Amino acid sequence: MNTLKPLFAVSLMIGMMALTACDHPKKNGADSAQATGQSAAPVEKAEVLPYLNMQEAKADYALPFCEKKNCIDVDIQTIKTQDQWLNAWITKNQANVIQQQIEQNKNLTLQQAINAYVKKSDEWQDKYSKNKAYELHLNTRIASQRNQYVLLQVGVNAQQEDIAVKDRFYFFVADRKLQKSLSILDVIQKNQQNALNDIIQAHYQQWIDKQSTEVKKQVPKKLYWGQADWFFDGEGIGLHYRANEISKDAPQLDIYLSTEQSKQMLQPDIYQQMF
Repeated sequence: MNTLKPLFAVSLMIGMMALTACDHPKKNGADSAQATGQSAAPVEKAEVLPYLNMQEAKADYALPFCEKKNCIDVDIQTIKTQDQWLNAWITKNQANVIQQQIEQNKNLTLQQAINAYVKKSDEWQDKYSKNKAYELHLNTRIASQRNQYVLLQVGVNAQQEDIAVKDRFYFFVADRKLQKSLSILDVIQKNQQNALNDIIQAHYQQWIDKQSTEVKKQVPKKLYWGQADWFFDGEGIGLHYRANEISKDAPQLDIYLSTEQSKQMLQPDIYQQMF
């Protein structure tokens, strides 16, 4: 029996070593899985776009040399960010806004749009020597940003012929991840279009009831909203119609949806990222 004790002790030690050796792969596997989980985290974070660093700046454009006493006044203030696609998108929308002031709708660069605006001003001045040159001031800002969604606001102050424009605002929404502009129809659920239409038309009728007899004669019975300017803030989404947009004498109209209505109308994944 005494000779068995050393053998038993050796066997016990070998068994313990074997168990210890068997434990190592499990621990390594756990460590490997943990390391994999840690390395996977940055990939998920990479899906979240960085918050925009914005810098106010004068837009890049040139005005023609002017020898007249009364020269055109154009001042375009813009926003520059680290996102090159967004910068180009902002510039494109500025060009579109400038064109709308002279009732044009072409695929123009910012410089081309300014050239067209200058041409209109020159034509006006050529009609009569005392006609004053146009004035155009554009202010640009990012009104809201939530994850990949960005709301651009372009404000216009202008003097064109005998028309003065003050605080006319345009809104544009972009998806930075998909690098595209978004209309209201791009973000709402298809099966909620009729419900959204009912909400919009109800707001519209309330607005009509408050208008003058002359405006009531001008405005359409139903409001078309598929291509309307839209926006989002901390509470929900809304539609914006500028003064004279619905009809020549119509005032501004803003339609706000509540938080609950916005949640009901928007596609779930978009709502989650936008609010």
